[in-house]
Amino acid sequence: MGFTQIQFEKQYAFAQSLFAQEKYFDAITEAKRLALFDSTNQNLFRTNKLIAESYRAGGKLSEAVQYFTKAEMYANNQEDLFKVKIEIIKVNILRRAFNLANHQLAEMGKDSRFAKDSLSLQYWRGWNYLFSADWEAAAELFGRIDSAAELKNICEEVQKKKYSVSFAKGLSVVLPGAGQFYTGNFVSAALSLGWNVLLGYLTVQAFSAERVFDGMVVGSLLWLRFYNGNLSNAEKFAKMKNDIIYNETLDYLQKNYQGLKP
Repeated sequence: MGFTQIQFEKQYAFAQSLFAQEKYFDAITEAKRLALFDSTNQNLFRTNKLIAESYRAGGKLSEAVQYFTKAEMYANNQEDLFKVKIEIIKVNILRRAFNLANHQLAEMGKDSRFAKDSLSLQYWRGWNYLFSADWEAAAELFGRIDSAAELKNICEEVQKKKYSVSFAKGLSVVLPGAGQFYTGNFVSAALSLGWNVLLGYLTVQAFSAERVFDGMVVGSLLWLRFYNGNLSNAEKFAKMKNDIIYNETLDYLQKNYQGLKP
């Protein structure tokens, strides 16, 4: 037996109140019950969308995509269709499915129904680049949108602050420890330089004294090991520093940015 529309609206309002109280899984239960007894299918857009929003708020991102996709099937008009497609893209950004989100944005860009929404699509493509740490591309896209000037500035600031992984590694190729010094890891830089100088000296001394076996052991096994470790550390420290910068920026955006965000 189905609900009358009056009964539906009453129960739907109750499910929404549960969502507002952050009782997300209770809201899901109520919304699923509404969807089950909707014999006309006329309210399935709203119920599936509420279920998806509840799953997202509860941290169940894959389930959120599943129900936003169901809501998409029952979109009542072009505006609803656009909104729910964007919601799917936002969840994909959050769950770091960057290639999928980019593909979905590209497909929407080709759809003539959404031609008037090109700036909105660029905006969310900018967020996709931001979350994937392509700050330069994100800044370029946000720069095309007047309302996204703050995001553009933030991305440009991160681009200035971040460390070049290839530069750090390249420095350590030329001078062991230089890459670590570049990233501010001075103790590691000193140790790396010291060990490489010492082992290099011992290798040269061994070969000069015609102790070929000693030279091969020290040079091939020990010195090469420390030299390669120096390169790995330079790369690792640069990535760690960048991760700190990226995470601090995302945390700032989550807590302080007042505009639309995933």
